[in-house]
Amino acid sequence: MQTKRSSATLAGFGITFLGAVLFSTKAIIVKKAFHDTQIDALSLLTVRMVFSLPFYLATAFFVSRPGQQTTRLSARQWGQIAILGLFGYYISSFLDFEGLQYVSAGLERLILFLYPTFTLLINAKLFKQRTSRLQIIAVLLTYTGIAIAYAGQLRIEAATASFYWGSLLVFVCAVTYAIYIAGSGRLIPTVGATRFTAWAMLASTAGVFVHYGLRGQYALLHSGTEYWGYGILLAIVATVIPSFLISFGMKRIGSNNAAIVSAIGPVSTIIQAHFILGEPVFAAQIAGTLLVIAGVLLIGWKSNQKTE
Repeated sequence: MQTKRSSATLAGFGITFLGAVLFSTKAIIVKKAFHDTQIDALSLLTVRMVFSLPFYLATAFFVSRPGQQTTRLSARQWGQIAILGLFGYYISSFLDFEGLQYVSAGLERLILFLYPTFTLLINAKLFKQRTSRLQIIAVLLTYTGIAIAYAGQLRIEAATASFYWGSLLVFVCAVTYAIYIAGSGRLIPTVGATRFTAWAMLASTAGVFVHYGLRGQYALLHSGTEYWGYGILLAIVATVIPSFLISFGMKRIGSNNAAIVSAIGPVSTIIQAHFILGEPVFAAQIAGTLLVIAGVLLIGWKSNQKTE
């Protein structure tokens, strides 16, 4: 029994790690799309959701078939799924895409990964969930690393037009995403990871489509097909696959641990941004990255040790 539990926990960390790395490709793809085309944030987000939609419709249909689900969702649960979906992949994504127009991919990921702190705070204050000493130490290590890297990045980018506005947009994105993570951690054990992810993503897709219907630039998407490649990459590589991986990982290790393990995202983004976008890597980033890795390894090693 202990061996099975240990394997399940280790698998949970591995699944969450992979999901975080795939999610980290989003900023790279978005920055490339902005650089190579004239697309705006809302149009790019809409294209992303257009190509994501069939996967989540198919998943929702599969989990809704007779015999596939053990419990019927209450009206309250449906409402919670819809609200969390809107926070997680509509509001958060829109703010993130807008912010990426003004800040680098590496800096975006560093600011965004303040969300585990907000997740722990929400769980502790709203859901009365105990925060362990280990989690506090891991968070301190992780965010000390992020702070060091951010300070170095700030010296490079502070003169960029709209830099602080872009930073604020991504900061608010981190808050809204933390709401999604904390809430989904409460719902997934009772609703199921696959069912929750499918319906939450459908709710977020509806939010994006309504927004585009009201404010979208229709002529832009009709002017060419160069946007579709970026939409497909965002949909499959940076949305569909990692969203399911994160949900499955969260089910095994909990939302707090999933949030901390996902802090590997900034490391992945910085490396990709350097080789793909040509963004500089400097000493503060390297020092911060090492501390982030230390925090991730600490939470993974200690949690796995407890199951042995």
